[in-house]
Amino acid sequence: MNTSDPGGQDPGERPADPRPAERTQPEAGIGGRKGTGAGRRRPQLPIVLHHPVVLEQQAQRAQDIQLRIADNITAFAGSMNFVYLHIALFTIWMLFVETSPWPTLTLIVSLEAIFLSTFVMIGQNRQAAFQQAKADHDFTEQELELKTNTELTREIDRLTTELHSRLLDAGHPPNPPGSSPGRS
Repeated sequence: MNTSDPGGQDPGERPADPRPAERTQPEAGIGGRKGTGAGRRRPQLPIVLHHPVVLEQQAQRAQDIQLRIADNITAFAGSMNFVYLHIALFTIWMLFVETSPWPTLTLIVSLEAIFLSTFVMIGQNRQAAFQQAKADHDFTEQELELKTNTELTREIDRLTTELHSRLLDAGHPPNPPGSSPGRS
């Protein structure tokens, strides 16, 4: 039992990459000469396709300055840098700024909590609007797909029926010219 490596791999062995294999492309070399990078492969950047509602939402938010400010504040408030900054500021405040820091510090923290909860609500409202727009888009697309599939199914049925009747007619010899059906 190897106690130095809990993963069970040899120390010299590289751990398996849990990500899916990346597509690679050869690097361009000048004239394909040795040492110019010819033959080496580099990962190809993945192509990220976004839902149309996502693109519309991003464009809408990029146009409104208030929404951009709210997004930036919410992104910062949800980061560890925000936590570290508050630890440092509260420590400095309690140790160096005031001898009795609790009343003023409590007021500041309460006001900050009010504002941050407002930004959280803005984010939740934005997310709810985004989800509704995406659901509406998806519903419209699914209805269109259902209509198209129904039309295709009806056309397949019509063609199958036509093909079946032609095959049945092919089993009977055609009437000679000038004779009428039903006479012998």
